[in-house]
Amino acid sequence: MSQSQQQYVYVTRPTDGLAITSFVLALLGFNLLAVIFGHVALARIRRTHAGGAGFAIAGLVIGYLTIAAIAVVILAALGIGIWVVNAS
Repeated sequence: MSQSQQQYVYVTRPTDGLAITSFVLALLGFNLLAVIFGHVALARIRRTHAGGAGFAIAGLVIGYLTIAAIAVVILAALGIGIWVVNAS
């Protein structure tokens, strides 16, 4: 009596290097580059079916949120500066 054995092969998809780069750049504060690399990485991931979409999305989210926060701070500083100049 012989029993057939099933073999399972687990295939891991390679993680896209640009996705990791986007995430690391966002953490280091290079937000514009993080956004650019994140968009390029997502396009490559869709085309090649590689892994790393989470890293690319995280880089995009951190990059965009930081850019927006910097813009708000700059606009607030300009508004306060104009208000101070007009008040005196």
